[in-house]
Amino acid sequence: MLVTLAIRDIVLIDRLDLDFSAGMSVLTGETGAGKSILLDSLSLAIGGRGDADLVRHGEDQGQVTAVFDVSGDHAVRQLLRENDVADDGDVILRRIQTADGRTRAFINDQPVSVGLMRQAGNLLVEIHGQHDDRALVDPESHRDLVDSFAGLQGEVEAVGETYSAYRSAEKAVRDHAARIDAARKEADYLKAAVEELTQLKPQAGEEEQLAERRATMMQVEKIAGDLNEAFETLNGNASPIPELSSLLRRMERKADQVPHLLNAPVSALAAALDHLEDARGGLESALRETDFDPRELESVEERLFALRAAGRKFSVPVEELPALAARMSEDLADLDAGEDKLAALEAAAVKAREIYDAKAAKLSAKREKSARALEKAVGAELPALKLERARFIVEIQSDPDARGRSGIDQMEFHVQTNPGTRPGPMMKVASGGELSRFLLALKVSLADKGSAPTLVFDEIDTGVGGAVAEAIGVRLARLASTVQVLTVTHAPQVAARAAGHFLIAKEEASKQRVATRVRRIDEDHRREEIARMLAGSTITDEARAAASKLITEATAG
Repeated sequence: MLVTLAIRDIVLIDRLDLDFSAGMSVLTGETGAGKSILLDSLSLAIGGRGDADLVRHGEDQGQVTAVFDVSGDHAVRQLLRENDVADDGDVILRRIQTADGRTRAFINDQPVSVGLMRQAGNLLVEIHGQHDDRALVDPESHRDLVDSFAGLQGEVEAVGETYSAYRSAEKAVRDHAARIDAARKEADYLKAAVEELTQLKPQAGEEEQLAERRATMMQVEKIAGDLNEAFETLNGNASPIPELSSLLRRMERKADQVPHLLNAPVSALAAALDHLEDARGGLESALRETDFDPRELESVEERLFALRAAGRKFSVPVEELPALAARMSEDLADLDAGEDKLAALEAAAVKAREIYDAKAAKLSAKREKSARALEKAVGAELPALKLERARFIVEIQSDPDARGRSGIDQMEFHVQTNPGTRPGPMMKVASGGELSRFLLALKVSLADKGSAPTLVFDEIDTGVGGAVAEAIGVRLARLASTVQVLTVTHAPQVAARAAGHFLIAKEEASKQRVATRVRRIDEDHRREEIARMLAGSTITDEARAAASKLITEATAG
């Protein structure tokens, strides 16, 4: 429910904080006091149309914040989670309207689009009035309301599931028929392509493996040439090692004669020969490790180039060749056994359609019964609302061939205001006052089914009085036992049944400016306000007594 409405710098309101409670609250005040400003502000907070004229004169921007206390499983929380908006604690909608016409929207202090704010607002608040263009008068919602009235949501969901199965079966038929047709047109090409790919036998990841192997062997080939040349230099006929070995032996024999001259050169020469021998051994080992068959490189290159040529030919990356081969083989198989498979798919689609049709027809029959019950329930409310000669009609159009996720039915609420007149859509046929009372009767009949947790009624008692106003008050109070009800009213009979009463007045804020003020009034002030509503500007003792009687009777009722 709505727990707090905070308004800053909107039209005649400079600063206003209102706390609401469960049950029924009324807002009263003299004409022109600013009741519409409150509703415009609430509408702005729940995603209504913005307007630069809403900003208080002389200010750069206005702001409205609406705080809602809703259950953990309420649909608005699911909506917020789906849009990555935090939903812990209260749901706080805040809208900033600037004087240049721009608006900014926030939910739980996160910036959001106005569209998302409007979606959330529609789940939290319904506003009903004489010129209502939302909620119950929208034909798009009428079928859902009838389903909700009879508790048919589970069966609607089941119909939706069979509809998905039926559409999937039909798509399978269309897809398979298209594949057969395409395969038939390209049969010769397919056969040649499948034969070629079957012989090639491309494997997943094969191109990458071959390319890596080829690169490795090509590098080894280059290194092997240098290794061979180096090894030949140290180990071939022209190797300096034998000559150096002979020279070392001669110098070693003479080293004893002149050791101070030859010891150092002999040691260096011996070390050099050792290093040369080490180098020759290392080169020999490296040659053994780099040894490969040039024919292997040729084979790898031949395979790699064949795969890449096939990829170019069939206009697919090489890694997709295995999938292409499988798909082409399936297409050929579909062509060979396609008619049998198509017949099986068509039979499955017919079966799925029959299941859907049966469930949809059953749902349609229940909707018919639910619609008549809703007509009866609404009709029972009309006499007390001075609509005793009127009729409420649920117009149903059912077309078995117009299959949809929600069934085969379209519904719209019609009314007949007087016997002999032609029934028609509720929004077009009923006058402003009649529409308000039809909506109230409908809302009472639906109770909390398919309802937002907060209902706002804007002067739905306009033009009525006495017993009709009393009947409206009774029904609003009945609604308030299941949902929160806020109503702007001029009827004392309605105001007397409220659990909370807010008085709206226009006061001078300064010599140059007036402001709209709203305050919650206690029982004594409430009696005075209801007396004013009864008597007008001059409040008499009789009016006060009548007000007390209305409050007492409402409390007792």
